[in-house]
Amino acid sequence: MKLLELSVTSSNKPTRRPENPRFSSGPCTKHKGWTVEVLKGALLGRNHRQADTKGRIAQALARTRALLELPEDYRIALVPASDTGAVEMALWNLLGLRGVDVLAWDAFSADWVTDIVDELKLADVRVLKAPFGELPDLAQVDFTRDVVFAWNGTTSGVRVPDADWIPDTREGLTICDGTSAVFAQDMDWRKLDATTYSWQKVLGGEAQHGMLILSPRAVERLETYKPPWPLPKLFRLSKEGKLMDAVFEGATINTPSLLCIEDYLAALSFVESIGGLKGAIARADANAGVIANWVAETPWVDFLARGPTTRSNTSVCLKVTDPLVTALPADAHAAFTKRMARRLEAEGVAFDIAAYRAAPPGLRIWTGATVERSDVEALMPWLNWAFQREKEALAGTD
Repeated sequence: MKLLELSVTSSNKPTRRPENPRFSSGPCTKHKGWTVEVLKGALLGRNHRQADTKGRIAQALARTRALLELPEDYRIALVPASDTGAVEMALWNLLGLRGVDVLAWDAFSADWVTDIVDELKLADVRVLKAPFGELPDLAQVDFTRDVVFAWNGTTSGVRVPDADWIPDTREGLTICDGTSAVFAQDMDWRKLDATTYSWQKVLGGEAQHGMLILSPRAVERLETYKPPWPLPKLFRLSKEGKLMDAVFEGATINTPSLLCIEDYLAALSFVESIGGLKGAIARADANAGVIANWVAETPWVDFLARGPTTRSNTSVCLKVTDPLVTALPADAHAAFTKRMARRLEAEGVAFDIAAYRAAPPGLRIWTGATVERSDVEALMPWLNWAFQREKEALAGTD
C-alpha cells in the first residue's frame, strides 16, 4: 500500500520529520550547514567607504555577475530597502518617457500598479491583470511601451514560462521584479533591461538589501532622460546626466550592513558549491518536483497555478479542493487552511506555510535552492495528516 493511502485514511502522525522545518517564502531558510561562524570575517565597525569595505562589496558584485552569467555590458549595484527598494528605484528613475504596460497577477505585482498609477500618476498606463493562478495574455503586451512585470509571482505561485514573449527589437524598456526567480529560474538577461532581487529569497540571505541589474539600454535611459518628479537621495542613480558609476563598482548610496554583506558572500559560496546557477536551478526544480508528484496522487489538493509551464519552482502555492472544504463559506475555508498550517507549526514540522494574506486560501511552500529535497519529502505525509485532522474536526470526530 502506498504511503499516500496510509496517510490520507489515517490521522496517525507520520514518524519522519523534516530536519529543517523552515519553508517560509521570505525571509527564506539558510542553506544546510550555515552557522554564525560564516560571519566572523565581517568588517564590523569599519567605514563603508574605505578601500577594504568597498572591496568586499565589489567582490560580492563580481561574484554575483559570474554566477548569474550576466552579459559583460550589464551593470549591477547594491541598493537600499530589499527588492522593494530596488523596484521603486527602477520605476521612479526610468518611467515617464513612454507609455507603460504593467502586468499584475499577484499581490506584489499589483503593488507596482498602485505605484505607477496612484503615486507616479502616469497618464498613459495599460494594466494587464489576471486572477490568482493565471497570467495575463502576454501576446497583448505592447513593446513600443515600457513594460513592468514580476518574473515569478510569489503570492500566486505563477511565473512567466520563459522570455520568448519579449522581442529583441523592443522599443521600450522591460523592468522585471525577479526576486523569487533569480538564482532559481533560467532568465534571459538580454530580454531584461532593469531586474531586481533581494538576498533573502532564493539565497536565504539577510533582508533589507536589494540588487539592481541594468542593461545598456536602461543606462542610456538614465543618462538621457530626467523624470519630471523629484527623486530622493536614496533613489538617485545618475548625476548631471551621467550614471553614478561608483554605485556599480562597490560604493553604496547609504550605509549598508557589513554583517549582511558577509552573509551574502557566504550564500554565494553555497551556490558555487552546488554547481553555480545550474545547480541552484536544479535544486529548486527537484524540490518543486517532490510536491508535483505528491499533488498528482493526492485527491484533496491542487496547485493554485493553472498550468504546469507557469508553475513556480520556488513559491509553490496549493489550494484545498476537497468538496467538503470548498463548500464552506469563504472565511471558514480560509480558517481551515490556516488551522492546517498552525497544526504543522505546533508539531515543529513546517513554519510559515499559510497562504499570503491577500491570496486565496491555501498553503505556500518555499522550495528554493537552500531547501533540502529530503525535507520536502518528509513534509508531504504531514500535509496529509494535517488535512485529515482538520477534516475530522469539521465532522466532529476529532
